[in-house]
Amino acid sequence: MNDADPITGAVILDAIASCGIEYIVSVPDITTSEGLLWPLVTDKRFRLVRVCKEDEGVSICAAMSLCDKRALLLIQYTGLLDSINALRSAGCEYKLPVCVMAGLLQKEPGVAPTKSKSFGIRIVEPILDAMSVPHDLLEQMSDVRFIRPAIDKAYADSYPTALLIGRQM
Repeated sequence: MNDADPITGAVILDAIASCGIEYIVSVPDITTSEGLLWPLVTDKRFRLVRVCKEDEGVSICAAMSLCDKRALLLIQYTGLLDSINALRSAGCEYKLPVCVMAGLLQKEPGVAPTKSKSFGIRIVEPILDAMSVPHDLLEQMSDVRFIRPAIDKAYADSYPTALLIGRQM
């Protein structure tokens, strides 16, 4: 396995588990379904909570942190854009560690999100920057190194973080 190889769902799940994430709250996402969401369904390290709307997932993840439980919201970037107000409120203003992992549907591999042909993908990072929400891009195996520090920092600082998956699995 080469560090430049595309990142895989199995590697992501191992990294998430190493952070003490117990609950994964999810709305199905085509970018992560095959390699991450379907394997997650049978992975005994996690409890999968399926929700209908992403902003509902933000609230659940925020509430879990108040119970000393670690959760991660697995969604598509369109759902992230749809739930910005919930993330602003629960994560940024109430200072709760909402950890979001969002698939960037149809992002061109190797192209920076801000340089994507897709308007929706181009605006994700600038919006997160405007909210002071740290974010990392996950595309290659070497990018797995960003997962644990991002999640640990979110819980240490009690503030949201976003991990953006930049290629279909």
